[in-house]
Amino acid sequence: MFRCVVNVPRFVVLILITSSIIGKVWPTEAFCPSSSGQHRRVSFSFFPKGKFHKNGQKPNVVNSRWIGGYSVQERYEPDHDYESREPKAHWLRWIIGGKPRGTNKVILREAAELGGIPRSDRYSSRDWLHSFVTLPNSNILHDIRSPVSAISLWATALSIIHHLAIQSHASWVSCLYLPSTAPHSLMMSALGLLLVFRTNSAYQRFAEGRKIWEDIVNTSRDLYRMMMLYEQEIGMDKRRRLQKLLAAFPYLLRHRIRPNLVMKRLDDNQFERDPENTILLYQDQGPTDDDEQAAAMAQTEEGSGRRINVNDRPTLFWVDKRTLPWRLLPADGALEKCARAQNRPLWVCDRMAQELRTVPDGPQFTNRERLILISHVDKLSRCIGGAERIHQTVVPLNYARHTLRALTVWLFSLPFVLVKDLKLLTGPVLLVMSWMLFGVFEVSCAIEDPFQGSLRLSILCDTIRRDVLGDEHIRSTAFRLEERLLPAPENPAVTRSDKSPPFGGGGLDTTFE
Repeated sequence: MFRCVVNVPRFVVLILITSSIIGKVWPTEAFCPSSSGQHRRVSFSFFPKGKFHKNGQKPNVVNSRWIGGYSVQERYEPDHDYESREPKAHWLRWIIGGKPRGTNKVILREAAELGGIPRSDRYSSRDWLHSFVTLPNSNILHDIRSPVSAISLWATALSIIHHLAIQSHASWVSCLYLPSTAPHSLMMSALGLLLVFRTNSAYQRFAEGRKIWEDIVNTSRDLYRMMMLYEQEIGMDKRRRLQKLLAAFPYLLRHRIRPNLVMKRLDDNQFERDPENTILLYQDQGPTDDDEQAAAMAQTEEGSGRRINVNDRPTLFWVDKRTLPWRLLPADGALEKCARAQNRPLWVCDRMAQELRTVPDGPQFTNRERLILISHVDKLSRCIGGAERIHQTVVPLNYARHTLRALTVWLFSLPFVLVKDLKLLTGPVLLVMSWMLFGVFEVSCAIEDPFQGSLRLSILCDTIRRDVLGDEHIRSTAFRLEERLLPAPENPAVTRSDKSPPFGGGGLDTTFE
């Protein structure tokens, strides 16, 4: 099912109405797929009341609105020559996708194969119009709406007071100005360094997180290949258990660095629990370096030498055993044992290493092959530590707060510099500037922990599961060599030529059939 969303901004409507006033009608067309998979043409025409097309016939109007005495009419008709008109309508396909205003559901534009635009165009400057039109739906704008609104209202109020003071010829109007713009110019250099350093460090964490998951994907594929190469020595049952553990590993790691993703509290009556198909477990979440309670407990244990008993028991959760990744765990009691583990992805690595250690030696399987297989498990274990380092280590609070305080002071004092020249335009100018600067700060906060939504870990987990389990029957054919059936070679026959004597000068005529 496809959805076509057409949203015409007001400034576009004004431009089209202006063009129709001077005697020209500017129809716009967009192409969108219908529910049946066929493309149809959506046309918009702007013309005064009582006027129709040149042929005098009224178009097939589906929706009509009157704006300022002009009719904005939408008509739909089948487009039979869509393939030939594809390049012509390419520049207008940006208007099809995006999220309509007033909704909470994000509607992504289709891929190029389904009538959308290529991914390279979505990240380039050619997609500027769609990016500008969908600005009200920006998540960054939603997160920074509080400081942007406060600064804009403050600048607007100051500009109104300045305007009223000038009209009344008040003597205190000069108190609303700063004597020089040099302080803000000097502060802007330092503020730019703070924002750039924070953004670069956040993007480095984002890139490092993606590299960690790339190592997980590559190591999982290599480990599966090694298990298939030595399937006869490992055994089919053990190989299947290793495959299931390997497929469950990325999901368990994802749940550790994104807690409360699929778990439901036991005391939450909103969800109905089936005791037969559910399992109870605690939250698998490692402590962060800014956890004050964990730091106090560690310091007390180091000083006293005894373990501190915490009275508050951790919250108990439950999950459905029929969902991923729990249904991937082997049915030999691994599910219950893994659920009780404090670090579940690490438990999976330990179990895989133990399974590989117990593989008996053979003519083609020695300690060398065993250590190579275990080394791949060690790489997965190191990836757990890398992901935990990014997730549990936050940006220093002092640096983040200093940057935010400097940005706030600079923006709140900026209207005293601009109000003399911009007057009533100070509010809109501060609105744009605060949106830009606070947006840069918020982007760095959003990507500094890439595992909380910046990276689509569900796609990576599903990729590993399909490579290890989903495509097993097709991929396993690569490990079965088909020997070519060649005809049996015949014994070489030595024949004597009839025209030459047995031991004459003609010699022997030797032929190999």
